Amino acid sequence: MVTWADGVSTVAVRAATLSGLGKVSAERGLGFDRPELARLKRYFAREGRDPTDVELAGLAQSWSEHCSYKSSRPFLRRAFGGLRPRPRVLGTGDAGVMRFEPGFAYALRIESHNHPSAVEPYGGAATGIGGILRDVLAVGAKPIALADPLFFGPLDLPADALPAGVKSPRYLAEGVVAGIRDYGNRVGVPTVSGGIYFDPAYVVNPLVNVGSVGFLPTRRLRPNRANAVGDRLLLVGGLTGRDGIGGVAFASRELTERSETESRGAVQLGNPIMKEPLIHACLESFDGGWVRGLKDLGGGGIAAAAGELAYAGGFGLRLDLSRVPLREEGLRPWEVWISESQERMVLDVRPGDVAAVARVFRRHDVPLTDLGEVTRGPKEEILWHGAPAAQLDLGFRVDPPPLRRPTRRRTPSARRGPSLAGIELGGLFEALILAPDSVSREAVIRVYDHEVQGRTVVKPLNGRVTSPSHGDAAVLRPRADSRRGLAVTVATQPWACREDPAEGAVLVVEEAARNLYAVGARPDAFTNCLNFGNPEDPRVLGDFAAVTRGLARGARALGFAVPSGNVSFYNGGLGAAIPPTPVLMATGLLSDIARATTSDLKEAGDPLYLLGRSRPELGGSLWARRAGKHGLAVPPADPAGVRRAGTALLRAGSRGLVRAVHDVSDGGLAVTLAEMAFGGGLGFRVDLERSGLGSPGLALAAEGASRWVVEVPKEAAARFERSLGTLRWARLGEVTERDATLGWSERTAAEVALAPLYDRWRSGLALP
Repeated sequence: MVTWADGVSTVAVRAATLSGLGKVSAERGLGFDRPELARLKRYFAREGRDPTDVELAGLAQSWSEHCSYKSSRPFLRRAFGGLRPRPRVLGTGDAGVMRFEPGFAYALRIESHNHPSAVEPYGGAATGIGGILRDVLAVGAKPIALADPLFFGPLDLPADALPAGVKSPRYLAEGVVAGIRDYGNRVGVPTVSGGIYFDPAYVVNPLVNVGSVGFLPTRRLRPNRANAVGDRLLLVGGLTGRDGIGGVAFASRELTERSETESRGAVQLGNPIMKEPLIHACLESFDGGWVRGLKDLGGGGIAAAAGELAYAGGFGLRLDLSRVPLREEGLRPWEVWISESQERMVLDVRPGDVAAVARVFRRHDVPLTDLGEVTRGPKEEILWHGAPAAQLDLGFRVDPPPLRRPTRRRTPSARRGPSLAGIELGGLFEALILAPDSVSREAVIRVYDHEVQGRTVVKPLNGRVTSPSHGDAAVLRPRADSRRGLAVTVATQPWACREDPAEGAVLVVEEAARNLYAVGARPDAFTNCLNFGNPEDPRVLGDFAAVTRGLARGARALGFAVPSGNVSFYNGGLGAAIPPTPVLMATGLLSDIARATTSDLKEAGDPLYLLGRSRPELGGSLWARRAGKHGLAVPPADPAGVRRAGTALLRAGSRGLVRAVHDVSDGGLAVTLAEMAFGGGLGFRVDLERSGLGSPGLALAAEGASRWVVEVPKEAAARFERSLGTLRWARLGEVTERDATLGWSERTAAEVALAPLYDRWRSGLALP
């Protein structure tokens, strides 16, 4: 008979009915379903006792969808298991680790902080940044870049159109941008890529995805596992409070009109002023060779981090929670166990090295506490003031079996869109450029520091200082003594995925690759954040299965490794559901940063080429969204074709045959050409008939697929054409001194003054 510590209570499980246990689970916010409750009853019947509140709290976190991936694991293994080739992929822990050049590597990871940001946008977004920085730190990397793909409802949505308990999209967007700004800028990591998207589907549940890239010498690479019996488990970083308790359980259910009041305590409190010295102290300890393994404390707190660290090494653990330094008095043992207070890591250190590590953290004024030790296992023993608080088989807690939920396939949309014949071309051009998803993001980009650390070679805004425009990818110089570059971009296409999840997902991978090729980088890896609705709905899980298949197909064809990723389910509520929203943060390698290409036009008289095959399908396009057209076929993907064309583009760029490149995506040729002209302060004259599509309107608005617009030095035009071989291309027109001339069959169809249009485009997004 175990005598439990003071402050630890037991919960009657063995004698209770499943219905009764369901009520207990709901009252305590544990989130167990009926099969899990039955599993608990069987386990504790074998143990001959009832569980403690500490044990139940830890089990609830580890068995949550957010921590266990119980609904998604079978699909992820099937799709991405073969996309981690060695020796390119060096690690697949808290962040993926990719070879960069001999002796050096980079880490990449993307995560979601959707539910917390819906409840408290500033804090939710800020702690999302804090968490993603810890992910790359947890493999031994110094964070060198951030990315922030964000999704909101329309900013002009009137208050009386909001469901009860839902905050206005403008309030959410302003709070999220401010949270990212303040945390990223204060911790000194540049935000170099991202996107802001608007759609009524994200009114109830905005999406706040955050990615990070880190850099490290390969000797510093650390595993996310314990290494030996007797090693000490050190808690380092911020103090522990009541914030973030039950955060992963909150993230594993849909939002309701009561989420604001019921779940605000599940949102963590960030502290970037603690994060920066924590990063420095960890890196110094890694370089000293004293840290053998580590884990960041994110979802599930100490329970998840310490348990996963020990279990991954094949060990058990013994911890005393009363040693945890607290921000406030009176926390109960189970609260300390699962609190998700920020800026914390757990380190695995040899007993003889604890003093050296403690000196480093003391010098940086970062708290360090010896919580306990690694044991032979398979048990975890959790103490409170030296007395037992929990004794479980560690594998039972941290490694629940995956679920085999039913799926239902979606029938892809197949209806062809209208030809757009007869549409007024100048009006269509302006409408596409001034759409909320197209207007300049400069107002947001400028509040983020994208140059801190001095590594950003190609910045998020390209072109003249007086008329900056959008680029395709940022380019970083990770090492001052090497000319090798690392490109970073973000890609997503939820609207195409809503029409055809599998084909839409391939288009997302294609877009990521096109962005990288456009700056002169060869695609290397991507990390994915898969944002979906309720996985208990077979239609949602069917979409999820299709998207993972599509992403894997695109990755294989384009040569991407997939060393890390994240799944975010239960996005939705109040009868609303988001479309399938896979988001990629992708990276590419440049052998020489001096050859990086930007999107802005450079010189009047240069020819403009359209590289790649044009397709007439409008499904998921910006035009279709603005026109309210659903059920249209999406352009067929051609990732192998993108790879061939991208390789030719890289080859031409290395020979000096390319001056500017921009990929054709949201808004079709209208947005692509306008952004190139805006950035260069120049104009263009094009014949849209050369795109190979059936009408000027269709040529201007169609987005598919697999295309770039390329500016070539006029003296190099013949050599550029020869370099393309048998690839599809068309000489679209030329760069001019000013304004846009849109032609068809050698005749002028519309003329647009670009200077006043640029002013409206530049000021179109009133954030923050």
